[in-house]
Amino acid sequence: MDQQLLDKLALHELIQNWAIWRDAGFWEKFRTVWHDDGRMMATWTQGTADEFIEMNKQGWERGVSILHFLGGFTCELAGDRAITQTKMTISQRGEVHGVLVDVVCTGRFYDFLEKRNGQWGMCLRQPIYEKDRLDPIDPNATLTLDQDSLNQFPVGYQHLAYLQSQVGYPVKKDMPGLKGADVEKLYATGDQWLLGNSIQWAGHEWG
Repeated sequence: MDQQLLDKLALHELIQNWAIWRDAGFWEKFRTVWHDDGRMMATWTQGTADEFIEMNKQGWERGVSILHFLGGFTCELAGDRAITQTKMTISQRGEVHGVLVDVVCTGRFYDFLEKRNGQWGMCLRQPIYEKDRLDPIDPNATLTLDQDSLNQFPVGYQHLAYLQSQVGYPVKKDMPGLKGADVEKLYATGDQWLLGNSIQWAGHEWG
C-alpha cells in the first residue's frame, strides 16, 4: 500500500473520529484530532480547539443537543498537507418560541490538515452551509417565526441560526454557503494551504 493511500485512509479515519467522539462527548479523544494551533469555525462559536471543546462541554451541561452525520469524502494531498471535504448534516434540537423543534442543516466540512511528527491533525475546520430546514417535533404544533429575524441570516443556515440565537448564542452571519464570494475565498485559501502558505482566515494567520 503506497504512502498516499495510507495518508488518505488516516485522514478519513480522523474525520470520522471527529464526529463520533464529539457527539459522544469523548472530549479527551476528541482533542487528539486537533493540532495545538487548530481552530474551529462554527455558526455559534469561533476559536481554538480548546475553546471549542470547552464551549461544547458547557453546552452539554445546559442540555444543548447538536449531532452530526457524515457522507461522501474527498481529499487533496500535497506532501504533509491536505484539504478534505466531507458531506455532512448538522442536527440540532431545541425550543423555538416554546415549541420543541429539530433543525437539520446540510453542507460540507472543509478542513485544513497537516502531518506533524508523523501524525495528521486538524488545523482549521470551516463548515460550508448549503441548506437547512426546521420541523416541530409535534406535527400538530403551531409555530410562527419572526420573518425579519430569519432573513438576517444567510439562506444556507438561517433556520439553524434562528434556533441558536433563540437559545442565546451570538451567531456569525457571514459563513460560506454553496455559492458566493465567501466560499470562493475559502477555496482560494485552501489552494494556498496546499502550496505551502499559511492559513489566513477570519482575521487570523497560522500554519
